[in-house]
Amino acid sequence: MNNSKIEPQRRTAIKKILLATTSLSMADALALNSYKTESNKTKILMKGNINHSVCKWCYGDIPLDEFAVEIKKMGITGVDLIGPKDWHILKKHNLDSTMCNGAEISLTEGFNDPQYHPELIENYKKYIDLVADAGYTNLICFSGNRRGINDEAGLENCAKGLKEIIGLAEKRGVVLQMELFNSKVDHPDYMCDNSKWGVELCKRLGSENFKLLYDIYHMQISEGDIIRTIKENHQYFGHYHTAGVPGRNEIDETQELFYPAIMKVIFETGFKGYVAQEFIPKYKDALNSLRSSVILCDI
Repeated sequence: MNNSKIEPQRRTAIKKILLATTSLSMADALALNSYKTESNKTKILMKGNINHSVCKWCYGDIPLDEFAVEIKKMGITGVDLIGPKDWHILKKHNLDSTMCNGAEISLTEGFNDPQYHPELIENYKKYIDLVADAGYTNLICFSGNRRGINDEAGLENCAKGLKEIIGLAEKRGVVLQMELFNSKVDHPDYMCDNSKWGVELCKRLGSENFKLLYDIYHMQISEGDIIRTIKENHQYFGHYHTAGVPGRNEIDETQELFYPAIMKVIFETGFKGYVAQEFIPKYKDALNSLRSSVILCDI
């Protein structure tokens, strides 16, 4: 497919969507058009309703130092899934490490299986201190795969393991965030694959320092009903990830989710955390795709 033909059409469609649904003025539309121009290096003015972040792994071939310079021009103020060895680069560019990682064993070996508790508890105690000492807040964690463990046993096991570290997290001001994945397409057998299970775990822990990382892409695949779920359970969601469904690509008109409406609901819940772009760019200009998505989400 010819990307040179697709890209102008895509840009025109996005501008039409924005004008029709997010009350952009004509001046805003002109600013959007000029911002997408390759030679334009000026940072656009964000509305301030959404705190924007991005997952660096989706742009793996771009050095973090260079990436940091480019995303700041887009109004992005943080980067997800960065560990301690690279925090100095984020600090150099005055960017937040919006979802720290490194304490986990893997995505499949998590708190739902007691055999991993000793290692996980040791790791997370160390990383909670590292995150707090660096001045950051969020630290990711995972349920792990089922491996024959039923949902109730998984809840009990997760709660038991997490209770060993939640006190330290509360003391240090760190929020542990368990990510919701789909087990239908991307992460077969993953336990925390629906919001109902995750919310029940939050209730059992009963701490403001344990939240769910609500991945919109994953939950559209797992259960749909995104807007109602956010409205009813937003108090348990501490962070959001985006991506287009199907395919995990751009969040433009080529996919089934309408992100301006989702962002509007997130804002209306009073959410003060971050929304991180986590799509895999399929167009040649990956950074331009990211710019377009940030603007689309900046309601």
